[in-house]
Amino acid sequence: MAFSRGTGRHVRGLTIGIDIGGTKVAAGVVNPSGRVLARRRAETPDKSKSPKVVEDTIASLVEELRRAYPVHAVGVGAAGFVDEHRASVLFAPHLAWRKEPLREALTQRLDLPVVVENDANASAWAEVRVGAGRGVDDIVVVNLGTGIGGAIILDGKLHRGRYGIAGEFGHMTVVPGGHRCECGNRGCWEQYASGNAVTRDARELAAADSPVARRLIQAVGGDPALITGPLVSDLAREDDRASVELLEDAGGWLGVGLANLAAAFDPELFIIGGGVSDCGELLLGPARTAFRRHLTGRGYRPEARIVRAELGNEAGLIGASLLARDATTRRFPRRSRRARFRAR
Repeated sequence: MAFSRGTGRHVRGLTIGIDIGGTKVAAGVVNPSGRVLARRRAETPDKSKSPKVVEDTIASLVEELRRAYPVHAVGVGAAGFVDEHRASVLFAPHLAWRKEPLREALTQRLDLPVVVENDANASAWAEVRVGAGRGVDDIVVVNLGTGIGGAIILDGKLHRGRYGIAGEFGHMTVVPGGHRCECGNRGCWEQYASGNAVTRDARELAAADSPVARRLIQAVGGDPALITGPLVSDLAREDDRASVELLEDAGGWLGVGLANLAAAFDPELFIIGGGVSDCGELLLGPARTAFRRHLTGRGYRPEARIVRAELGNEAGLIGASLLARDATTRRFPRRSRRARFRAR
Protein backbone atom coordinates (compact mmCIF):
# COMPACT_ATOMS: atom_id res chain seq x y z
CA MET A 1 0.00 0.00 0.00
CA ALA A 2 1.39 3.39 -0.97
CA PHE A 3 0.92 6.59 1.01
CA SER A 4 1.56 9.83 -0.80
CA ARG A 5 2.46 11.99 2.16
CA GLY A 6 3.28 11.82 5.84
CA THR A 7 5.07 8.49 5.71
CA GLY A 8 8.61 9.48 6.39
CA ARG A 9 8.37 8.81 10.09
CA HIS A 10 8.90 5.46 11.72
CA VAL A 11 5.43 4.18 12.60
CA ARG A 12 4.90 2.77 16.07
CA GLY A 13 2.60 3.18 19.04
CA LEU A 14 -0.61 5.14 18.96
CA THR A 15 -3.10 5.41 16.12
CA ILE A 16 -6.48 7.05 15.69
CA GLY A 17 -9.58 5.11 14.74
CA ILE A 18 -12.60 6.75 13.14
CA ASP A 19 -16.05 5.15 12.97
CA ILE A 20 -18.45 6.88 10.57
CA GLY A 21 -22.11 5.99 10.85
CA GLY A 22 -25.36 7.45 9.67
CA THR A 23 -25.77 9.61 12.77
CA LYS A 24 -22.33 10.05 14.35
CA VAL A 25 -18.60 10.20 13.75
CA ALA A 26 -16.68 8.65 16.64
CA ALA A 27 -12.92 8.99 17.02
CA GLY A 28 -10.44 7.56 19.49
CA VAL A 29 -6.74 7.27 20.22
CA VAL A 30 -5.91 3.58 20.55
CA ASN A 31 -2.76 1.89 21.81
CA PRO A 32 -1.30 -1.32 20.30
CA SER A 33 -3.26 -3.54 22.70
CA GLY A 34 -6.59 -2.03 21.60
CA ARG A 35 -7.17 0.20 24.62
CA VAL A 36 -8.93 3.49 23.84
CA LEU A 37 -7.03 6.32 25.56
CA ALA A 38 -9.16 9.27 24.46
CA ARG A 39 -12.47 9.71 22.68
CA ARG A 40 -14.23 12.37 20.65
CA ARG A 41 -17.61 12.36 18.93
CA ALA A 42 -19.51 14.57 16.50
CA GLU A 43 -22.78 14.35 14.64
CA THR A 44 -22.60 13.08 11.07
CA PRO A 45 -23.39 15.96 8.71
CA ASP A 46 -26.59 15.61 6.72
CA LYS A 47 -26.22 13.35 3.69
CA SER A 48 -27.35 16.13 1.39
CA LYS A 49 -24.16 18.03 2.15
CA SER A 50 -20.99 17.62 0.11
CA PRO A 51 -18.42 14.90 0.95
CA LYS A 52 -16.03 17.64 2.01
CA VAL A 53 -18.27 18.47 4.98
CA VAL A 54 -17.85 14.95 6.35
CA GLU A 55 -14.12 15.09 5.67
CA ASP A 56 -13.99 18.38 7.59
CA THR A 57 -15.61 16.65 10.57
CA ILE A 58 -13.10 13.79 10.47
CA ALA A 59 -10.14 16.14 10.10
CA SER A 60 -11.34 18.28 13.01
CA LEU A 61 -11.61 15.28 15.35
CA VAL A 62 -8.19 13.98 14.31
CA GLU A 63 -6.52 17.35 14.80
CA GLU A 64 -8.05 17.71 18.25
CA LEU A 65 -6.80 14.29 19.34
CA ARG A 66 -3.32 14.58 17.84
CA ARG A 67 -2.68 17.78 19.77
CA ALA A 68 -2.61 15.67 22.92
CA TYR A 69 -1.20 12.36 21.63
CA PRO A 70 1.70 11.49 19.28
CA VAL A 71 -0.30 9.47 16.77
CA HIS A 72 1.26 7.96 13.64
CA ALA A 73 -1.64 6.84 11.44
CA VAL A 74 -5.40 7.04 11.04
CA GLY A 75 -7.87 4.26 10.26
CA VAL A 76 -11.36 5.10 9.03
CA GLY A 77 -14.27 2.68 9.21
CA ALA A 78 -17.02 3.82 6.85
CA ALA A 79 -20.55 2.47 6.53
CA GLY A 80 -20.54 1.65 2.84
CA PHE A 81 -18.76 -0.17 0.03
CA VAL A 82 -14.98 0.37 0.15
CA ASP A 83 -12.90 -0.60 -2.87
CA GLU A 84 -10.30 -3.37 -2.86
CA HIS A 85 -7.46 -0.86 -2.44
CA ARG A 86 -8.99 0.51 0.77
CA ALA A 87 -8.80 3.96 -0.76
CA SER A 88 -12.25 4.97 -2.03
CA VAL A 89 -15.78 4.70 -0.70
CA LEU A 90 -17.73 3.42 -3.70
CA PHE A 91 -21.15 3.90 -2.14
CA ALA A 92 -22.37 4.99 1.29
CA PRO A 93 -26.15 4.79 1.76
CA HIS A 94 -26.25 7.40 4.53
CA LEU A 95 -23.69 9.83 3.11
CA ALA A 96 -23.14 11.67 -0.17
CA TRP A 97 -20.15 9.47 -1.09
CA ARG A 98 -20.07 7.95 -4.56
CA LYS A 99 -16.61 6.72 -5.62
CA GLU A 100 -15.15 9.16 -3.12
CA PRO A 101 -11.29 9.04 -2.90
CA LEU A 102 -11.37 9.37 0.87
CA ARG A 103 -7.89 8.05 1.65
CA GLU A 104 -6.17 10.51 -0.68
CA ALA A 105 -8.24 13.44 0.55
CA LEU A 106 -7.55 12.74 4.24
CA THR A 107 -3.88 11.85 3.73
CA GLN A 108 -3.27 15.20 2.07
CA ARG A 109 -5.16 17.12 4.74
CA LEU A 110 -3.70 15.35 7.77
CA ASP A 111 -0.18 14.58 6.53
CA LEU A 112 -0.57 11.14 8.10
CA PRO A 113 -0.95 7.64 6.62
CA VAL A 114 -4.66 6.80 6.28
CA VAL A 115 -6.40 3.43 5.84
CA VAL A 116 -10.06 3.28 4.82
CA GLU A 117 -12.10 0.18 5.62
CA ASN A 118 -15.72 -0.91 5.68
CA ASP A 119 -17.09 -0.37 9.19
CA ALA A 120 -18.22 -3.99 9.63
CA ASN A 121 -14.76 -5.23 8.62
CA ALA A 122 -13.19 -2.83 11.10
CA SER A 123 -15.46 -4.02 13.92
CA ALA A 124 -14.72 -7.63 13.07
CA TRP A 125 -10.98 -7.04 13.12
CA ALA A 126 -11.22 -5.57 16.59
CA GLU A 127 -13.11 -8.63 17.84
CA VAL A 128 -10.55 -10.94 16.24
CA ARG A 129 -7.56 -9.15 17.68
CA VAL A 130 -8.69 -8.06 21.14
CA GLY A 131 -12.30 -9.25 21.57
CA ALA A 132 -14.45 -12.36 21.43
CA GLY A 133 -12.44 -13.94 18.59
CA ARG A 134 -8.99 -13.96 20.15
CA GLY A 135 -7.06 -17.09 19.17
CA VAL A 136 -9.54 -18.22 16.49
CA ASP A 137 -8.58 -18.20 12.80
CA ASP A 138 -11.91 -18.84 11.02
CA ILE A 139 -14.71 -16.51 12.06
CA VAL A 140 -17.83 -14.96 10.61
CA VAL A 141 -18.99 -11.75 12.29
CA VAL A 142 -22.61 -10.64 11.94
CA ASN A 143 -23.60 -7.16 13.09
CA LEU A 144 -27.29 -6.65 13.83
CA GLY A 145 -28.44 -3.05 13.81
CA THR A 146 -31.04 -1.29 11.74
CA GLY A 147 -29.83 -3.69 9.02
CA ILE A 148 -27.33 -6.55 8.97
CA GLY A 149 -23.67 -6.24 8.07
CA GLY A 150 -20.83 -8.62 8.52
CA ALA A 151 -17.29 -9.72 7.88
CA ILE A 152 -15.33 -12.87 7.14
CA ILE A 153 -12.03 -13.96 8.70
CA LEU A 154 -10.45 -16.98 7.01
CA ASP A 155 -7.12 -18.45 8.14
CA GLY A 156 -6.54 -15.38 10.30
CA LYS A 157 -6.99 -12.95 7.40
CA LEU A 158 -9.74 -10.47 6.72
CA HIS A 159 -11.47 -11.60 3.53
CA ARG A 160 -12.75 -8.61 1.54
CA GLY A 161 -13.57 -10.29 -1.77
CA ARG A 162 -12.23 -9.40 -5.20
CA TYR A 163 -13.84 -5.96 -5.24
CA GLY A 164 -13.66 -5.21 -1.52
CA ILE A 165 -17.34 -5.61 -0.66
CA ALA A 166 -17.67 -9.15 0.74
CA GLY A 167 -19.74 -9.62 3.87
CA GLU A 168 -23.00 -7.93 2.86
CA PHE A 169 -24.89 -10.81 4.44
CA GLY A 170 -28.00 -8.78 5.16
CA HIS A 171 -28.97 -8.93 1.51
CA MET A 172 -28.97 -12.69 1.13
CA THR A 173 -32.45 -13.79 0.06
CA VAL A 174 -34.00 -16.00 2.74
CA VAL A 175 -37.67 -15.62 1.73
CA PRO A 176 -38.19 -15.41 -2.04
CA GLY A 177 -40.88 -12.83 -2.72
CA GLY A 178 -40.84 -11.72 0.93
CA HIS A 179 -40.71 -8.26 2.47
CA ARG A 180 -39.44 -5.52 0.19
CA CYS A 181 -35.93 -4.35 1.14
CA GLU A 182 -34.40 -0.91 0.71
CA CYS A 183 -31.80 -2.49 -1.56
CA GLY A 184 -34.56 -3.09 -4.12
CA ASN A 185 -34.92 -6.85 -3.66
CA ARG A 186 -37.41 -8.88 -1.68
CA GLY A 187 -36.94 -11.29 1.19
CA CYS A 188 -33.48 -10.12 2.32
CA TRP A 189 -32.20 -11.55 5.60
CA GLU A 190 -32.16 -8.15 7.28
CA GLN A 191 -35.92 -7.88 6.71
CA TYR A 192 -36.36 -10.70 9.23
CA ALA A 193 -33.49 -10.62 11.73
CA SER A 194 -32.52 -6.95 12.16
CA GLY A 195 -33.57 -4.20 14.54
CA ASN A 196 -35.79 -2.76 11.84
CA ALA A 197 -37.52 -6.12 11.45
CA VAL A 198 -38.28 -6.33 15.17
CA THR A 199 -39.60 -2.77 15.17
CA ARG A 200 -41.77 -3.34 12.09
CA ASP A 201 -43.33 -6.51 13.47
CA ALA A 202 -43.97 -4.95 16.87
CA ARG A 203 -45.70 -1.94 15.31
CA GLU A 204 -47.85 -4.18 13.12
CA LEU A 205 -48.90 -6.20 16.15
CA ALA A 206 -49.77 -3.07 18.08
CA ALA A 207 -51.57 -1.47 15.13
CA ALA A 208 -53.80 -4.53 14.91
CA ASP A 209 -54.75 -3.83 18.55
CA SER A 210 -53.79 -7.38 19.44
CA PRO A 211 -54.48 -8.19 23.09
CA VAL A 212 -51.06 -9.83 23.35
CA ALA A 213 -49.50 -6.43 22.56
CA ARG A 214 -51.16 -4.72 25.53
CA ARG A 215 -47.92 -3.73 27.28
CA LEU A 216 -46.37 -2.49 24.06
CA ILE A 217 -49.43 -0.34 23.36
CA GLN A 218 -49.48 1.03 26.90
CA ALA A 219 -45.76 1.82 26.79
CA VAL A 220 -46.22 4.19 23.83
CA GLY A 221 -49.50 5.76 24.91
CA GLY A 222 -51.44 3.95 22.22
CA ASP A 223 -49.32 5.17 19.28
CA PRO A 224 -47.69 2.18 17.52
CA ALA A 225 -45.42 4.49 15.51
CA LEU A 226 -43.52 5.23 18.74
CA ILE A 227 -42.46 1.61 19.26
CA THR A 228 -38.71 1.05 18.90
CA GLY A 229 -36.42 -1.93 18.97
CA PRO A 230 -34.88 -0.95 22.32
CA LEU A 231 -38.38 -0.70 23.82
CA VAL A 232 -39.14 -4.26 22.69
CA SER A 233 -35.84 -5.42 24.22
CA ASP A 234 -36.58 -3.68 27.52
CA LEU A 235 -40.05 -5.22 27.76
CA ALA A 236 -38.69 -8.64 26.84
CA ARG A 237 -36.26 -8.40 29.75
CA GLU A 238 -39.31 -7.72 31.93
CA ASP A 239 -40.82 -10.96 30.54
CA ASP A 240 -43.48 -9.37 28.37
CA ARG A 241 -44.62 -12.36 26.33
CA ALA A 242 -45.21 -10.52 23.04
CA SER A 243 -41.80 -8.86 23.18
CA VAL A 244 -40.09 -12.15 24.03
CA GLU A 245 -41.82 -13.77 21.04
CA LEU A 246 -40.74 -10.96 18.72
CA LEU A 247 -37.10 -11.53 19.72
CA GLU A 248 -37.54 -15.29 19.41
CA ASP A 249 -38.78 -14.76 15.85
CA ALA A 250 -35.80 -12.57 14.99
CA GLY A 251 -33.45 -15.04 16.67
CA GLY A 252 -34.94 -17.88 14.65
CA TRP A 253 -34.30 -16.04 11.40
CA LEU A 254 -30.81 -15.20 12.63
CA GLY A 255 -30.14 -18.91 13.10
CA VAL A 256 -31.41 -19.72 9.59
CA GLY A 257 -29.01 -17.19 8.07
CA LEU A 258 -26.11 -18.44 10.17
CA ALA A 259 -26.76 -21.99 8.96
CA ASN A 260 -26.52 -20.71 5.39
CA LEU A 261 -23.23 -18.98 6.20
CA ALA A 262 -21.92 -22.15 7.86
CA ALA A 263 -22.62 -24.04 4.64
CA ALA A 264 -20.63 -21.44 2.69
CA PHE A 265 -17.68 -20.74 5.02
CA ASP A 266 -17.59 -23.47 7.71
CA PRO A 267 -16.26 -21.15 10.44
CA GLU A 268 -15.27 -22.21 13.92
CA LEU A 269 -17.01 -19.22 15.48
CA PHE A 270 -19.85 -16.80 14.80
CA ILE A 271 -19.63 -13.47 16.62
CA ILE A 272 -22.89 -11.52 16.86
CA GLY A 273 -22.49 -7.78 17.34
CA GLY A 274 -24.47 -4.60 16.79
CA GLY A 275 -27.12 -2.99 18.95
CA VAL A 276 -29.63 -5.84 18.67
CA SER A 277 -27.08 -8.22 20.22
CA ASP A 278 -27.63 -6.36 23.50
CA CYS A 279 -30.68 -8.61 23.89
CA GLY A 280 -28.23 -11.39 24.73
CA GLU A 281 -29.71 -14.85 25.21
CA LEU A 282 -33.23 -13.63 24.42
CA LEU A 283 -31.96 -13.50 20.84
CA LEU A 284 -28.99 -15.88 20.81
CA GLY A 285 -30.78 -18.78 22.47
CA PRO A 286 -33.41 -19.06 19.70
CA ALA A 287 -30.68 -18.43 17.13
CA ARG A 288 -28.66 -21.43 18.33
CA THR A 289 -31.77 -23.64 18.26
CA ALA A 290 -32.65 -22.59 14.70
CA PHE A 291 -29.02 -22.89 13.62
CA ARG A 292 -28.86 -26.51 14.73
CA ARG A 293 -32.19 -27.25 13.08
CA HIS A 294 -31.17 -25.82 9.69
CA LEU A 295 -27.47 -26.75 9.63
CA THR A 296 -26.54 -28.85 6.60
CA GLY A 297 -25.45 -32.32 7.70
CA ARG A 298 -26.60 -31.67 11.25
CA GLY A 299 -25.58 -34.38 13.64
CA TYR A 300 -22.65 -35.44 11.46
CA ARG A 301 -20.42 -32.36 11.56
CA PRO A 302 -18.88 -30.05 14.16
CA GLU A 303 -21.04 -27.02 14.98
CA ALA A 304 -19.67 -23.51 15.05
CA ARG A 305 -20.06 -21.68 18.33
CA ILE A 306 -22.29 -18.59 18.41
CA VAL A 307 -21.21 -15.89 20.86
CA ARG A 308 -21.91 -12.24 21.51
CA ALA A 309 -19.34 -9.59 20.59
CA GLU A 310 -17.35 -8.13 23.48
CA LEU A 311 -16.32 -4.63 22.42
CA GLY A 312 -19.67 -2.92 21.93
CA ASN A 313 -19.93 0.44 20.20
CA GLU A 314 -16.18 1.02 20.20
CA ALA A 315 -15.34 -2.01 18.07
CA GLY A 316 -15.40 0.01 14.84
CA LEU A 317 -12.90 2.66 15.88
CA ILE A 318 -10.67 0.12 17.65
CA GLY A 319 -10.59 -2.09 14.58
CA ALA A 320 -9.93 0.82 12.22
CA SER A 321 -7.02 1.95 14.37
CA LEU A 322 -5.52 -1.55 14.50
CA LEU A 323 -5.82 -1.93 10.73
CA ALA A 324 -4.03 1.39 10.26
CA ARG A 325 -1.29 0.30 12.63
CA ASP A 326 -0.94 -3.08 10.87
CA ALA A 327 -0.65 -1.45 7.44
CA THR A 328 1.85 1.21 8.44
CA THR A 329 3.95 -1.15 10.57
CA ARG A 330 4.29 -3.48 7.60
CA ARG A 331 5.42 -0.63 5.41
CA PHE A 332 7.86 0.80 7.95
CA PRO A 333 8.89 -2.16 10.12
CA ARG A 334 11.12 -1.59 13.11
CA ARG A 335 12.26 -5.16 13.13
CA SER A 336 11.03 -8.41 11.67
CA ARG A 337 8.09 -9.87 13.52
CA ARG A 338 5.98 -12.98 13.28
CA ALA A 339 2.37 -11.88 13.12
CA ARG A 340 -0.40 -14.30 13.84
CA PHE A 341 -2.95 -12.15 12.07
CA ARG A 342 -2.44 -10.66 8.63
CA ALA A 343 -4.73 -7.81 7.59
CA ARG A 344 -3.82 -8.00 3.92
